[in-house]
This record gives sequence, C-alpha cells and structure tokens, in this order.
Amino acid sequence: MVKIYVDAGHGGSDPGAEGNGLQEKNVTLQIAKKVQEYLGEYSNATVKMSRTTDKTVSLAARTNEANAWGADYFLSIHINAGGGTGYEDYIHNTLSDTSNTANLRNTIHAEVVKLNNLGDRGKKKENLHVLRESSMPAMLSENGFIDTKADADKMKNATWINNVARGHVNGLAKALGLQGGSDGGGGSQKYIEVLVNSLWTYNTADWDDRAVTVNKGEVFTVIKDKFKVGEGYMYQIKSGLYITASPTYVREYTK
Repeated sequence: MVKIYVDAGHGGSDPGAEGNGLQEKNVTLQIAKKVQEYLGEYSNATVKMSRTTDKTVSLAARTNEANAWGADYFLSIHINAGGGTGYEDYIHNTLSDTSNTANLRNTIHAEVVKLNNLGDRGKKKENLHVLRESSMPAMLSENGFIDTKADADKMKNATWINNVARGHVNGLAKALGLQGGSDGGGGSQKYIEVLVNSLWTYNTADWDDRAVTVNKGEVFTVIKDKFKVGEGYMYQIKSGLYITASPTYVREYTK
C-alpha cells in the first residue's frame, strides 16, 4: 500500500490567512477531506489525515505523525495571501530540480493546474517546517489567494473545491503509481451504501476514534469484510477508514 499523509494547513486556534469572509483553516480542510475521499478510489492507497476537524495541531505533531507512520508522501494543503492571485507549490529549498521529490512535484503540479482555474505562479522552493522535517518526499500547495476577491469567490464554490482536490489526486495517482479500484472480479467486489442522513466513520477499529461524517447515498468500496468490534461490527473501506456494518445504517451489495 502507498501511504499518503494529507495535511490540512492550520486549524483550531490558528486560522491561517483570512480575507473575504473566509479563513484558510476551513478551506484547507474542505480540500483535504475531498482529497481523502477521492484517494479512496485507489486500491493501493491508504491515507492518514493531520486533522479531520477544526482542531489545533502543531507543525511538529504533523511531521512526527507522518514520520512515525512511515508515510510514502506528505501533501500539505494551504491557501495563500498577500494580494496576489493564482496557484503555486513548494518543495524544500535544498532539493535539486532533478531530485525524486522534484520529479513527483512536477507530475502533481501539472495535474492540479489543469483543473483549478487559477493562474500558474510556478514551482517553487522554501525552507518550511513540513518540507524540512518530513522524512519522505513532501510538497506544499498554495491554492489561490484568500485576500483576492476573484480567488476567494472560487473558494466559496463546492465545485471548485472538488476540482482542486481532484487535481491533487490525479497528480498523486500518476506520481505514485496508484491503481484503480476495480478488481476485475466480475461481481466479487463488495460495496456499501449509506442509508441515513449522516453517519460517522472511524480512523481505527474503535467506536471512540471518530473521523469524518458521510452522507446518505454515498457509496464506499469495502476492503475488509465485516468483523466484530465490541458489541457491533465494522467494515474497513478503501480510504482506510472504518464504518459500521449495521444494516440499519448501511446496505451491502456486490457488483
């Protein structure tokens, strides 16, 4: 499995940049959660998030967690400020343009700019904590300027959020060799559909370790069939998260 650490910049007591009625921490979380969702389409990808809610996480905690997990790639998602416009991304400033990290970034950058409807400010380098202290290839993306109205208006649009996330995921898939989820089993792949308006998923097989909520009608690929957890049962879904197997809340089917 390819381990991808997805870092939603800022959070909690640290709002990040602000402008046009938006806070960076909220926009980065929206994009990051969509990246997590779309990575769930790939059978050999597993994801760990720096945060899935509006909470404070130190920079050291983010890189320490990614390093301890043994992530293969670190993606940090941010929003820019300072009166400009457009998209740019960063790798650490000690790396050469022919390094593995630079080559991976080139692939991701090309896919992001196809879909984000922002001007391309280029591929840059900087001495940032998450790029310096992560022990795996790492990239930080700056997705528009929150204090520029034209960019901020895009950030308020769910379709734009989805497109930015999809661009990142398309790039990750090409750069890291992610594989599509179809197993060619002719009806052997199991799926679950959410039956209720809102349902928790879990980071681990622990009913107290809540991750993010999913909504009625959403469909997920099962990678581990239902197993007993406490008084109930769970599935593991392709994103790496866990979800209840209760037929009250989800419908199982194969195709």
